[in-house]
Amino acid sequence: MRFAVVRACAKARWQARALAVALGTHRASLHAALPALRVAWPFHHRSTPLGSWPAQAQTWVLAAWPLLAALLLGWLLYRAMRAIAGHDGRSLRARVLLVVAMPAAAALSLFFLSIAVAGMPLRDAWIGRIQHWLGVGGWLCLTWLAVRAIGAIERRILREHPLDMADNLRARRVQTQARVLGRVAQVTIALVGISVALMTFPAIRQVGTTLLASAGVLGLVAGIAARPVFGNLIAGLQLALTQPIRLDDVVIVDDEWGRVEEITSTYIVLRIWDERRMVVPLQWFIENPFQNWTRTTAQLLGTVLLWLDYRTSLAQLRDELQRICREDPRWDRRVCVAQVTDTDQRSMQVRLLVSAANSGDLFDLRCAVRERMIDFIARRHPHALPHLRADLTRGNDAQIRMPGPAAAHTAATSSPSAEDVNAADLAAAAARAAPAPGACAPPP
Repeated sequence: MRFAVVRACAKARWQARALAVALGTHRASLHAALPALRVAWPFHHRSTPLGSWPAQAQTWVLAAWPLLAALLLGWLLYRAMRAIAGHDGRSLRARVLLVVAMPAAAALSLFFLSIAVAGMPLRDAWIGRIQHWLGVGGWLCLTWLAVRAIGAIERRILREHPLDMADNLRARRVQTQARVLGRVAQVTIALVGISVALMTFPAIRQVGTTLLASAGVLGLVAGIAARPVFGNLIAGLQLALTQPIRLDDVVIVDDEWGRVEEITSTYIVLRIWDERRMVVPLQWFIENPFQNWTRTTAQLLGTVLLWLDYRTSLAQLRDELQRICREDPRWDRRVCVAQVTDTDQRSMQVRLLVSAANSGDLFDLRCAVRERMIDFIARRHPHALPHLRADLTRGNDAQIRMPGPAAAHTAATSSPSAEDVNAADLAAAAARAAPAPGACAPPP
């Protein structure tokens, strides 16, 4: 260490001598330049002799012990509050102490360090700078405490309204509002706290004044650049107040069936049925239509479509559907109907309409009804399956065979035309050929 100090002092004096020679000054100018080189050295005392390096070490120790003491006091406070909170952390007092412990320990360390710095042998300029930074740190600790307090309130609301119940509509509404409003409040407090801390620096305050003076074009540019961020924040407030979508809702987004798993201040996470995750911005739900299957209730209706032959007995089909629904516990005993909804040249479309308490039970119920109904038709009524009817003949002179005598069939299916001669036409022709009364007969 002594060798390092000697080298540093020699280097400083050599630089001062070179500066004096370059400026063409004499010994008086050299003595005037040396104090300027010592500005970076924060302590008041003059340069110590080369042989008294323990004095410098003693000065550094005097400067370092307040920092160590402040950190030790903060750590002791944190451990004390953790010990008071206990190991379970379930009581209200324990939760409050756990929230306050870390910010309070950091703020207490900064407070003791500020007191210690005021009595250190430092230059006034350095003391002012350190006090300023410590004040900024204290303000950030207060902001941190406010953010943690909002998070604690949000967690308490979520604990009091769990989702693991049959009718969780109100719980989903409360949790959605708590999560979205809590995230927005945390982001707002953090932005305000950081902004106030930065405005304490003169350079940044000058930048802010310049921006306010030219707020026309720069404000427009900043607004366009920050449009996605502020758009998502405003969309989050709209979702929290109007609640078109809530936690644990079943929604259809871009033909994907999913359940709302998480709502943040900028996006929503959907858990797809095959364990995938879809991340959608909040603003998308404000600007685009989507399906919400649990907006007011989780009860749903589902259909099973069957194409059957015209000879199918619909009465037996309805009886079998009723029996299948009664035996399945997923049916909520509301709707169980079989209807013919469409027909074509070969078959008819039969719609089996059933109901269930939620979308998951409904999907499984539809699959069960489809499988058991196909098995019933194949075993009991195989003729009910769709048929393709055709009459085929062989040979080059094959003709279409018609039922009954050909002449009778032709007469029954022919339409009258202008060339046909009927009985009235024959009588009119005979009358025109007969001679008129009193007229001479034509010669033989």
